[in-house]
Amino acid sequence: MKITVFGATGGTGLELLRQGLEQGHDLTAVVRDAGRLPAGLRERLDVAEADIMNPAAIAPAIKGRDAVLSAMGSRERGPTTVQAGSITAITAAMRQEGARRLLMVSAAGLEADAGDGPFTRYVLKPLVIQRLFRHSYADLANAERLLRATTDLDWTIVRPARLTDDGRTNAYRTAYDLSIRGGFKTTRADVADCMLRLVGDRASIGHVISVAS
Repeated sequence: MKITVFGATGGTGLELLRQGLEQGHDLTAVVRDAGRLPAGLRERLDVAEADIMNPAAIAPAIKGRDAVLSAMGSRERGPTTVQAGSITAITAAMRQEGARRLLMVSAAGLEADAGDGPFTRYVLKPLVIQRLFRHSYADLANAERLLRATTDLDWTIVRPARLTDDGRTNAYRTAYDLSIRGGFKTTRADVADCMLRLVGDRASIGHVISVAS
């Protein structure tokens, strides 16, 4: 499958590249600086250096691709528009090139719902996590709203719990449109595995998929 990855130099993005190559996918990594990609990966995939916020600049990397995966994120603790800005550019470029399948990484802490235990739903998420990450979550929420509003793209939002680098577990849990009770962490490797599995899963289109290791 031909797949384009945004946010390819981040922890989850690198896992998407590694696992995608292992599975035999034809990958394109869209980055600002190709030098940030490990040489062992860089030599095995197509790399496009581009301004990720510019639809015209990233469109060539999307042309003819079967799916687009966004693992974009911001390291800033203050106000940010990285998520909303990138998803706006990506969806515009996809429309230009006639691409349809898009998966975006979000965060489980963004929403408290009936899938959570009482403490997580009424205390941990609203009073601790959502306050601590209020700026990045505001950006993520905006990006999700923009994506949900699209009617011409086959989108899926993937919401992992707190990300770790513990490696693939092969035993992670998923839930559709609901949080996962007791799902307090997710390895980046499991997020990548989940996203690559979901690419061809038509049942996941138009849904939020929670994932926890």
